[in-house]
Amino acid sequence: MPAASPYSARLAGIPVERHDVEVAGGTTAYWVYGPPAGEAEATIVAVHGFRGEHHGLEPVVAYLPGIRVISPDLPGFGETPPLPGRQHDLSAYAGWLAEFARAVAPGAVVLGHSFGSIVAAAAVAGGLSTPRLILINPIGAPALEGPKGILTRLAVLYYRLGALLPERLGTALLRNPLIVRVMSIAMAKTRDPKLRRFIHDQHDTYFSRFADREVLREAFVTSVSHDVRAFAGVIDVETLLIAAQKDDITPIEAERRLARMFPNAELVEIADVGHLIHYETPAEAAGAIRRFLRLRVAPDR
Repeated sequence: MPAASPYSARLAGIPVERHDVEVAGGTTAYWVYGPPAGEAEATIVAVHGFRGEHHGLEPVVAYLPGIRVISPDLPGFGETPPLPGRQHDLSAYAGWLAEFARAVAPGAVVLGHSFGSIVAAAAVAGGLSTPRLILINPIGAPALEGPKGILTRLAVLYYRLGALLPERLGTALLRNPLIVRVMSIAMAKTRDPKLRRFIHDQHDTYFSRFADREVLREAFVTSVSHDVRAFAGVIDVETLLIAAQKDDITPIEAERRLARMFPNAELVEIADVGHLIHYETPAEAAGAIRRFLRLRVAPDR
């Protein structure tokens, strides 16, 4: 039985529509939350993290009534097929995002979470026009150097093994529910049992919705081979970093250094949370986003 979402009541009040668009040689599935463009306070293109899909950012969307949020599934994940004939490296993902944003919401604010922070930063550094950039749980240092670098190295071996085994066995390993649960437990910091059940249910439901093991391997290699630091110095738009003080992937000290690398960046730190800001503290993230965009404070419902 699916775990109840703590955010379902808020999300139910926000209209949502599913769409498809042809970009980067393939079809991208995306969801539009909130009012029409002419009635919205702002428009945000939101990019999810590695192994996730658009559902993962819905708790943050739930706290952004009045804002139009356009949330695609990354190529090879969720309902978006892989990019045909392309290796899924950072160049491909950044180019895809630039084409997508220009096609569906030119001039929108760009937001990226975790792996999405690398894709978003690379796209903006590469010329994607946006008035502001928002990065949640940004990857601000090499994953192999994080507080749990050993676990990251084990993950490298895990994805390599998944690619080397016969296809059926490799795919089964990569979708193994026990391993997915271990990943979820490692990332969750909340002690609220209901919220923990919801987080684990989200990962159980959506963490294995990748197209195939080759796409997953390529995306993983991309995620651990790059970080936002490479692009910070050339991003000249106002940037908001929303970082967690207990993040095991990028420690808060590295996030503070990352913020200083941008010409114009603001860092908001959230205490008592790790790499799952979007699940555990979406209200705080949404509040920071509203202040950064200079919007009125949303009424509490």
